[in-house]
Amino acid sequence: MDKKKLIEKAQDYVRMERNEHFRSQVEQLLDEQDFEELNDRFYTDLAFGTGGLRGVIGGGYNRMNPYTVRRATQGMANYIKNTVPASKASVVIAYDSRNFSDLFAAEAAKVLCANGIKTFLFTSLRPVPELSFAVRQLKTTAGIVVTASHNPPEYNGYKVYWDDGAQVVAPHDTGIISEVNRVSGPGAEMELEEAISAGLLTMIDKQVDEPFIEMVKNQAIRPDLIRSMGKELKVVYTPLHGTGAVPVENALSQMGIEVLFVEEQKAPDGNFPTVDYPNPEEASALTLALKKAREVKADLVMGTDPDADRLGIAAPEDDDYVLITGNQLGVLLADYIFSSRKELGTLPDKPAFITTIVTTRLQSLIARKFGAQCYITLTGFKYIGGKIREFESQTDGPAYVFGGEESYGYLVNTEVRDKDAVSAATLTAEMALYHRTQGKTLLDRLREIWLEYGFFKEVTISKTFKGESGKIKMDQLMDQFRKNPPRDFAGSEVVTFKDFKDGTTLDIVRGSSEKNIDLPSSNVVQFDLEDQTIITVRPSGTEPKIKFYMSCCSKPGTVLDSAVSEVDGKIEAITDQLKKIID
Repeated sequence: MDKKKLIEKAQDYVRMERNEHFRSQVEQLLDEQDFEELNDRFYTDLAFGTGGLRGVIGGGYNRMNPYTVRRATQGMANYIKNTVPASKASVVIAYDSRNFSDLFAAEAAKVLCANGIKTFLFTSLRPVPELSFAVRQLKTTAGIVVTASHNPPEYNGYKVYWDDGAQVVAPHDTGIISEVNRVSGPGAEMELEEAISAGLLTMIDKQVDEPFIEMVKNQAIRPDLIRSMGKELKVVYTPLHGTGAVPVENALSQMGIEVLFVEEQKAPDGNFPTVDYPNPEEASALTLALKKAREVKADLVMGTDPDADRLGIAAPEDDDYVLITGNQLGVLLADYIFSSRKELGTLPDKPAFITTIVTTRLQSLIARKFGAQCYITLTGFKYIGGKIREFESQTDGPAYVFGGEESYGYLVNTEVRDKDAVSAATLTAEMALYHRTQGKTLLDRLREIWLEYGFFKEVTISKTFKGESGKIKMDQLMDQFRKNPPRDFAGSEVVTFKDFKDGTTLDIVRGSSEKNIDLPSSNVVQFDLEDQTIITVRPSGTEPKIKFYMSCCSKPGTVLDSAVSEVDGKIEAITDQLKKIID
């Protein structure tokens, strides 16, 4: 972008941004004539995508700040007013521990109230699953949670939910985006004190907290086991400076399970000072938790991300602990939930399991063994939530039992419609306790599953493309995969090539193409190989990166050592090939 245009955009932002902290950042860049940084902040607007906003915190149109939050909220308010009667319009807002989350939540509330929309705002930070629960509990039109999930500390974001408690899907997602794009200024504003006096704003806490914890506790499949033996389980837990500390401790302790915190990571802190990334998917994030587990000889290690929608765990093995991947924990939960409910007679007549296109097939194989119908959605938990809503709209539809995705997200109930690490944590503790009564560890049970179904291993490679030029490179790479897809990976031939953007499947062997993918259009391609390997290429919708997902497996009954060696060899060869393509 030329310098004159940059200066004009920056000056417009300075005029409209009411917050001194963010306004002064841009003023300083103008004074210093730092056109490289100005270009990064103004070459585009921070996009309001199908799930909301996410970006680096700072002044500018391509940053998370009060102006971009107000503009997005004004668009959302316009959509709500056009969609539901004014007397019924309402929104509940929550926020996590990230820097400026409380400010952004307050700014959103000011805009909604100025538009005459009844607003509920939590008095302090709350996890994503509680926000989803609150939408249903309070029967609001929509919900907002200010969070950037597990991203680095320089990020923040803003996710939007509809009246079923799930993240917005069609037609609401595109409808809100359209309205946001029409907004040219910062939106209306009403001070919080005035909004409270006018009856437009209600501050909330225990009226949602208490039923939420009761709901979490009620997810127990074997409550008698927990009551009688829960005290025997020792759990080390870290909220990674986020929102999980209070609800996870309350739920587990009320169930009689001892919780030992990683004290250095218990207090909320948006700088996440003890970790590089506040993400339980990263082994380094659980370093302190594993250290404490070794000291106290814990039976289970658990960690949740800042908004407590992702759960990572480690299980004891000999004298140490082994990290369990998101796919593996999903396998264990699917096995425990379906087998236990079948045994206890609580499995519904038409059980349903929902997963995503990048999650291990092993979970679906387990669910099918117990008679469940398996549904596969695009990546993103909003699609799982949308599928549950579809079930409920049917007269005699399937009954949701369990669902999850590879990125450590699970949903074990229908009272929440997004990833719920709080409920997943309590059920994981119960599962560990149950297997202990059977003389097994979680890893023992996982090895039994691998022997029955085959050893499955999944690996993800992420390639970041920064700035304006990075976006161009990402587009070129995806175009290359579509126009000239590889015919084999690591010596195994590609059988089918799926393009989720146009909904087609190319049969490589027959050379025929069929439009048969009944999912929303998405910029994703997938390769199915003759040896059951699946490779998926997906640009992130919220970050400047492309993710490459690999899932490889061995045949059922293969000796585990041989199976591991075989699968590791496949993954290593595929990884090398992908890196050459990327470079």
